[in-house]
Amino acid sequence: MHAGPRRLVLPRFTLTETAEGPGDGVSKIALRDGTFYYVRDKLTDAASSRVDGKPDWVNAAFDRFPIVLKGNGEPWDEVNIWILMRLEGQPQPEMETFLGIAEDMTYYCRFLEEHSLDWLTFPQFKLRRPTYRYNGHLKTRLQLGEISVATAKRRMSRVVNFYRFMMQAGLIALDYPPWNEKKVYVQIDNPDGQSGSMKVTTTDVGIKVAKQDDPFDETIDDGGKLRPLPANEQSWLLEALLACDHTETILIHALALATGARIQTILTFRVKTVDAPIQGRGLVRILAGPHRGHNTGIDTKNNKCITLQVPAWLYADLQTYAQSERAKSRRQKAPGGDHPEQYLFLSPHGTPLYVSKQDQHYGDRLKRHKKRGQTVRAYITKYVIPHIRREHSPTFNYQFHDLRATFGMNLMDAYKQKIQAGEITYTAALNIVSARMCHASPVITERYFNYRDRLKLAYAGQDGWEDELQRMMQMAMVRQQ
Repeated sequence: MHAGPRRLVLPRFTLTETAEGPGDGVSKIALRDGTFYYVRDKLTDAASSRVDGKPDWVNAAFDRFPIVLKGNGEPWDEVNIWILMRLEGQPQPEMETFLGIAEDMTYYCRFLEEHSLDWLTFPQFKLRRPTYRYNGHLKTRLQLGEISVATAKRRMSRVVNFYRFMMQAGLIALDYPPWNEKKVYVQIDNPDGQSGSMKVTTTDVGIKVAKQDDPFDETIDDGGKLRPLPANEQSWLLEALLACDHTETILIHALALATGARIQTILTFRVKTVDAPIQGRGLVRILAGPHRGHNTGIDTKNNKCITLQVPAWLYADLQTYAQSERAKSRRQKAPGGDHPEQYLFLSPHGTPLYVSKQDQHYGDRLKRHKKRGQTVRAYITKYVIPHIRREHSPTFNYQFHDLRATFGMNLMDAYKQKIQAGEITYTAALNIVSARMCHASPVITERYFNYRDRLKLAYAGQDGWEDELQRMMQMAMVRQQ
């Protein structure tokens, strides 16, 4: 009995090819009807040399591989092949992305079955074609507030990408087009802060929603909407962390506030990351990402090579923690045991808090549920935020990524004082903050420099207009008396 279309996650999926009979590396697969056949992996040895003519960087085995199943329990072959071919094209695929793709395509499959639609039937009447009906379905869900704009756009986009792939590969032929498309030019900002234009292809099934800037928005767009914590909330946070007295959570927060590093970077620190001798009282450089000739083992966004500047006092605290009995006992329970390549931060059971991209085969028990900092976020929700709400503000809230914006604003405030004192120029300060934040463009860094002035102007303008409006209303009411 199947409950409808669903996404299935295989702990491990290995590409195979049929073999003529028994032999080295050949497995026997038995079917329900009693027949069987032979298969061999598309990897000839542990070094991943190929037998199918593909480059050696093309993967043939994947952990946590998503499968889209129809309502009758059968795999949706075309969608699963599309996901597999996209996976094969990436040397280090981010499986969370493909799990999301499978989830969105499962939603589309559910829509098709609920409305008794064939995904390959495209009649002459445009609004009866599956893509147009799905577009209307998403817009209705959006208007009812059941899904967000981002979700609607993403789901429609993935369906378009799926059909486009199938058509370009010559795997399907439709009687009528699934959408109408046209070329348009859009304005973009390059990393140097200069505007330009780029030709893109748009379709009439895309989800288009007018976007309006909010001058009172207290967030900064830096890889997501981040809210810098003001000074008083930072004090509340530090107080709560000390009250909760959880060593790993304190160190993880300290690293975020002192360096602006993202959670995947902090949680993939290794023991070897903090084994360098400390010289002086300044900053200690930590390389992260795929630096040439240096295997850092630390994840970064988009595999970017970055350098973190960690205060020497905090680096010393990390060294003390790494050599503590608490940390050692956790490493001894972890797969591989206690060694320099082991993660610095582990759970009491030796489970990593975040599995690095290069550790795709890190223990069978982690294949189904990949660790991506859920434990840290859960601790924040269960202990840190409730403490601050009890002691200070019942409406307080924050997300871990807000600490990155908090670091940026603290750094910016310090350099603004230097600019006002004539100790440094605005351009020099902008470059320093941009480097410390590891920004791809100074345009993003400028959002931090303009943040407080933008809010101040917005509230000043609102207050001025409200005063004028109140004066006019009082005059009008006097005339009515």
